[in-house]
Amino acid sequence: MPTAQRNSLRLLRWMMAASLALPLALFLFASAMSRISTREAADQEIQRTLDVTHEHALKVFETIDRSLAEITEVVRGMSDAEIVAREKSLHERLRRVADTLPQVKSIWVFDANGHALVNSLVQPAPDIDFSDRDYFRIHAEREIGTYIGEVLTPRAPYQGARFFSVGRRRNNEDGSFGGVIQASVLPEYFENFYAKIGREPGSFLALIRTDGSILAHFPVIDHDARFEPSGPLGRQIVANPETGGMTIRSPADGIERRMRYQRLAEYPIYVSAGLETSAIHARWIATMAQHLIFGIPATALLFGLLVLAYQRTERLEEEADRRIEAEDALRHGQRLEALGQLTGGVAHDFNNLLTVIRASVDMLRRPDLPEPRRQRYIDAISNTVNRAAKLTNQLLAFARRQTLKPEVFDVCQNVRTLSEMITTLIGSRIEITAQVPDETCLVNADAGQFETAIINMAVNARDAMDGVGRLTIAVRTVSKLPAEAITPPSPHGHVAVSVTDTGVGIPQELFGRIFEPFYTTKEVGHGTGLGLSQVFGFAKQSGGEVTVASEVGKGSTFTLYLPRVVGRHSAQSPLTEDAPFDPTSASVLIVEDNAEVGKFAADTLTQLGCTCMLVENATHALEELAVDPDRFDLVFTDVVMPGMSGIELAEEIRRQRLDLPIVLASGYSQVLSQQGSGGFELLQKPYSAEQLARVLHKATRSRRLKRDQAPAG
Repeated sequence: MPTAQRNSLRLLRWMMAASLALPLALFLFASAMSRISTREAADQEIQRTLDVTHEHALKVFETIDRSLAEITEVVRGMSDAEIVAREKSLHERLRRVADTLPQVKSIWVFDANGHALVNSLVQPAPDIDFSDRDYFRIHAEREIGTYIGEVLTPRAPYQGARFFSVGRRRNNEDGSFGGVIQASVLPEYFENFYAKIGREPGSFLALIRTDGSILAHFPVIDHDARFEPSGPLGRQIVANPETGGMTIRSPADGIERRMRYQRLAEYPIYVSAGLETSAIHARWIATMAQHLIFGIPATALLFGLLVLAYQRTERLEEEADRRIEAEDALRHGQRLEALGQLTGGVAHDFNNLLTVIRASVDMLRRPDLPEPRRQRYIDAISNTVNRAAKLTNQLLAFARRQTLKPEVFDVCQNVRTLSEMITTLIGSRIEITAQVPDETCLVNADAGQFETAIINMAVNARDAMDGVGRLTIAVRTVSKLPAEAITPPSPHGHVAVSVTDTGVGIPQELFGRIFEPFYTTKEVGHGTGLGLSQVFGFAKQSGGEVTVASEVGKGSTFTLYLPRVVGRHSAQSPLTEDAPFDPTSASVLIVEDNAEVGKFAADTLTQLGCTCMLVENATHALEELAVDPDRFDLVFTDVVMPGMSGIELAEEIRRQRLDLPIVLASGYSQVLSQQGSGGFELLQKPYSAEQLARVLHKATRSRRLKRDQAPAG
């Protein structure tokens, strides 16, 4: 599956995951924020309720306190006997006060022994000892002001609701303890009030003494309960005695609540309000449920749409994959067809060449062959070998595997020289125009291959014009390649060489095949189909590009783009001739794994007056050099050999600092085609005896020049 298709499916999968993860993340964030908000709202609600209950409790106790102060003033200065003597009137007065206070059950006046002198319930007062009650004992011990007692059950013969007391000490004229004035307060009064304001589910209100005893509780409980001073609430009150808040499990009913408390000023009483944590949690759940009612369907819809999109995209990409597989199979078939055509073309041309060689050899074996015919057959073999070498070079050029010899040269100067040569090559009926700028257009490429490419394009143009027309060769510099080019741009731009003809043109459907080897529209015997393939291979291997523009009936334009060289470079003339051969005596170490080729080279050099030693691999060559390198004047080595290659051998000799010129010989080498010859002289196979002699002479002459120019030691 192509990368773009995989990316689209991966993107949809991420979107599907995001359509669930993002709403979930938002929901979790909203849940956390809602939980905090709900808790803050509950705390605010609890505080408002606490304010109401605090105000209510403060007014109630202040009213009771004022009533007790009034009764204290009434009985002030009276002895116990006087109070008993006036019991009837005092009873009526106490009853009226109690009737005006709905929170008060009864009001009592006790003597110093704990016996009732007068009360608001019955007259005469019962003869019962109340000295064991907490509200009496605390005042008998010391003066403490207003005292609020524990919740008590009425003592027989009295019945009714439970109560807690609010009492004050009654002193004699001399300041001694004279008794207690006490009001019995109903907890249910507070509980009824709490029931009215605590209507929210989970509401909690309580009236608590400072020692932790619960005086009133809502919801109502049917047993005594208290908060231990050593417990969480007791420790919180010690830390914050006036007001505070916490989450606590109530000892009265075991329910966990969020609660706040506040002390009544001047009274040992706390009022408390709260909400059950389960009720707060339920509020939060209800709030989030509203979000879910809308969020879940929207998320499900979005996820469903993405699933449908994913499934449809997957089906489309499966279809695309099947189409790509079919196209790959078609391209594979086309490649096999092209390979078959290439193989057939190579076999056809080489069979023709081999036929000429075989026939010439057979004729040369005849003993009665006249000398002129003998010389003609020898020339035929030589020409055929040259044609075979040219065919091989053209194939290597198309495959971008030829060994190039790049050099910096001026394209403008080269084209001016070539235009004169091309005039002779394509005939006088074709008008040639060279449009060359005056500026220097330098490139770094193989000058010989460049000339071949221009000639191939010119010959192709001649055939397209059928020998009559106008041929224009133009040179210009461009800053960027055409849009359809796939070659990376050069930082200094390119030099463009265009060859334009006025021929028949090329149909659009043939543009994809014109650079294929052996593809030609010419008649049999009028072209090999390798000319444009050489141009294509040379352009690509040189880091350039070749394009074609054509219109049927109006001609074609082939443009060769080569990377431009800027700065100061010494442009070399591409049309230099080899130095003339001067026979010399030299000692040559020949390294060649092919015995026949090695023997030919040794025989040739021996005929030229050289002394030769032939070894079959680089290892043996290094062994001979290790014995005495001075006995050799030159190393002549093949490039492609088992084990160490010829280039590696040459680099090892250079590393050992042996003063020996090295000549490489190769028909084809992947390393040479990609990295060049490394500065060593190179002789292309197949080579003639004259070519071998010339390159060896050049190498040995360079050595002598270096020695002559070296300063005397």
